[in-house]
Amino acid sequence: MIRLNAIIAPRPIGWISSRDAKGNINLAPYSFFNAFCYHPSDHRLFSTSWKDSVQNIQDTKEFVWNLATMDLAQQMNATAAHVARDVSEFSIAGLTAAPGRLVNVPRVAESPVAFECKLSQIIQLQGADGSKAQAWLTLGEVVAVHIDKAFIKDGVYHTALTHPIVRAGRKGDYFEIRPEAMFEMTRPD
Repeated sequence: MIRLNAIIAPRPIGWISSRDAKGNINLAPYSFFNAFCYHPSDHRLFSTSWKDSVQNIQDTKEFVWNLATMDLAQQMNATAAHVARDVSEFSIAGLTAAPGRLVNVPRVAESPVAFECKLSQIIQLQGADGSKAQAWLTLGEVVAVHIDKAFIKDGVYHTALTHPIVRAGRKGDYFEIRPEAMFEMTRPD
């Protein structure tokens, strides 16, 4: 069987930190994730079931996206473990939870880029026939950005310098984005 997630690749990783109503912190990677709009700056997270992250975001209306990089790949993978709600994946992965500026959710201090987000809406997906799917689309607006200045050259953020990792399909395939793999094309506007 050919799976959609093996064909649509690479896919950015939504490494999402959230906090539940009791204050427990969650950190989980999502491979159905992307940014879709400039204004409002919109981040979208797709969950293929009702997971802790979605529940937390619904309860607190806040989350943080953290950039998963090659240096953090093993820690990111460790945060995919299924653990009890009161167990912090930050602790499991040996990561530092840095406080947010505008949201009450920590970011991964070791990550070179993080976006603090406020919930816009959560939508349960449905099929063409109108039947409800066990999948949810979570929309969040970016309200604060954290960028390690080491990756800004001449006032421009250089994506490949951080060596982000992205999902490539199957059970555990990833790509690493490297500076030598980048190329530029000017649009014919």
